Amino acid sequence: MAKSERAKELAAKQKAEAKALREKKRNSDNPRDWSTFRQIRESFKITREVDPQLIYWLVGAFLLATLVGLGVGLAMSQWIWGLVMGILLGVTAALYTLTWRTKKASYTRYKGVPGAGEVPLSMLNKKKWTVQPAIAVTRQQDCIHRVVGAPGVVLVADGDPGRLKPLLNTEVKRHQQVLYGIEVSTIMMGDGAGQVPMEKVQKQIEKLPAKLDKVEIAEVQSRLKALDAMKSRIPIPKGPMPTNMKGSRKAMRGR
Repeated sequence: MAKSERAKELAAKQKAEAKALREKKRNSDNPRDWSTFRQIRESFKITREVDPQLIYWLVGAFLLATLVGLGVGLAMSQWIWGLVMGILLGVTAALYTLTWRTKKASYTRYKGVPGAGEVPLSMLNKKKWTVQPAIAVTRQQDCIHRVVGAPGVVLVADGDPGRLKPLLNTEVKRHQQVLYGIEVSTIMMGDGAGQVPMEKVQKQIEKLPAKLDKVEIAEVQSRLKALDAMKSRIPIPKGPMPTNMKGSRKAMRGR
């Protein structure tokens, strides 16, 4: 009898914990905790604020793909099969279009805002790249971000080139002192001569040639961790730095 009571108590406790976990995820602001439907809904809401024509793009993509599928089915004298295939293709096309427009809207929303370099860096594959935003910051909120991956270490300068060039050169030398010959690449983000526009930073990093294997990448990360521990970090100033930068990340995660 005692065992039965304990079993009931345990079952009730597990049920309560499961309910609490569901409630926590329901109220969480972390996209990883959201359901697929909520991720799509939030992406749509965030993107539509910047892209009023989003609904037309989504409907157009859905209808076009559905008609293609239906056309294939009619050509094979299987219109029902073609309709089902077309609807599935339509949903896929609409989701792909939403991802594309969300990404474009993120660039539009944050371009020119201090710290905006975090937007394209947040879109890198987390399994291949490690991003450390704002490892160095000027008083005017110009930032240098760091990316580590198979090509080595990439420092991305985000802000006024005149103020950032001396700081970027200092950071390159500081990193080279602990990396022992591993290349430190640099990218100056911007729309001027010799700069990389924000919307092209992600591709610019991804197309860099691979030079390190997983063991070497882990070693580099260990050295950088020690380097960061030795440096007194300058806190990011409060003010116009976007506090909802995670909005773009929410829109891009969980696909």
